[in-house]
Amino acid sequence: MSTFQELLAQAKSLIEETDPSESETLITQGWVILDVREVEEYDQGIVPESILIPQGQIEETIEEHIPDHDQPIIAMCAGGVRSAFAAVTLNELGYKHVVSMDGGFNLWKQEGRDWVTSQILEPEQRQRYERHITLPEIGEKGQQKLLDSRVVIIGAGGLGSPAALYLAAAGIGTIGVVDMDTVEESNLQRQILHNTETIGQNKVDSAEKTLSALNPDVNIITYNTRLNEDNAIGIIENYDVVVDGTDNFPTRYLINDASVKTGTPVVHGSIFQHEGQVTVFEPKNGPTYRDIFPEPPQNESVPNCTEAGVLGVLPGIVGTIQALETIKLILEIGEGLSGRLIVFDALEMSFHEYKIDQDPNNQITWKNRDQIQLEGNEETCQISPSQPPET
Repeated sequence: MSTFQELLAQAKSLIEETDPSESETLITQGWVILDVREVEEYDQGIVPESILIPQGQIEETIEEHIPDHDQPIIAMCAGGVRSAFAAVTLNELGYKHVVSMDGGFNLWKQEGRDWVTSQILEPEQRQRYERHITLPEIGEKGQQKLLDSRVVIIGAGGLGSPAALYLAAAGIGTIGVVDMDTVEESNLQRQILHNTETIGQNKVDSAEKTLSALNPDVNIITYNTRLNEDNAIGIIENYDVVVDGTDNFPTRYLINDASVKTGTPVVHGSIFQHEGQVTVFEPKNGPTYRDIFPEPPQNESVPNCTEAGVLGVLPGIVGTIQALETIKLILEIGEGLSGRLIVFDALEMSFHEYKIDQDPNNQITWKNRDQIQLEGNEETCQISPSQPPET
């Protein structure tokens, strides 16, 4: 039977080795570091942008993280032993350009090369978000990014409810909820954050209770107030993304103007009876709400929201898409809805997409942000089939 040293010598005879200095050069040429240490070792630090897969999990997970077998790989462990065996495994799996870093992370760190403190998920978090972590587009780094993110939801009603639930379940670290209403029985047909026991309570308190029970990882910040010209900037500037779940035009224009002034993306949703719309406004480099609708409609030109009605399941569909677009924005994955408006008809079960262009006459822009003055938003509830808000 071969000794460990004999097995190591055999492995090294089958691979190429490098050192931290040459590895640093290879990284500038497009090579990636595959860190094969165990999870508990990451507390000692990691090399920036390295891919973390413990040696024992390489065979079952490597192709999820590095599907291209032509991608050059530097296998790295603590000292260069496990990485040698990992390099053999990678060669056997068909990866064509693999080297093992002799000296490993210990030597890399000792020589004063760039490293960062690792933000590693707790075992309980790894279990909760397992299905996210196994996705190559998310992984442990992406999940940590979600946990570090901050999203504010304006409106804890039909759209805000499903958006908040799925964002909390996904592990968004801080969720702000802005709403000044109380829970009414007629809300329960669609506003799934609330239940019979919370009728009469403030919606933000009901939302906090529901979301905290769903995921204790999430910090819920409540604002039992109406968003207005005095508090909009102070609230929105503290978050990475705004989810617009409002049901009136003045607040929508206020959200738009405040988000343009702060440069904060807005994931917009609206519904009318059995139709819904979703888009994303990125004020720094894309169209905004005022590029579609420069000015609010006259009050008398649209019906009252209590008269229009809404199919109860509709906000669940639209709000869930809003949650999806929020997660994509934070992780910078996929093709987002900036510049694209999705219109959904629940009765026809059809989706239609429309292109949104920037209006050259629109003066409420990121470029002009210093001149933007927020206006009051007298609360009126308005609905138009051409511009359906949430109810």
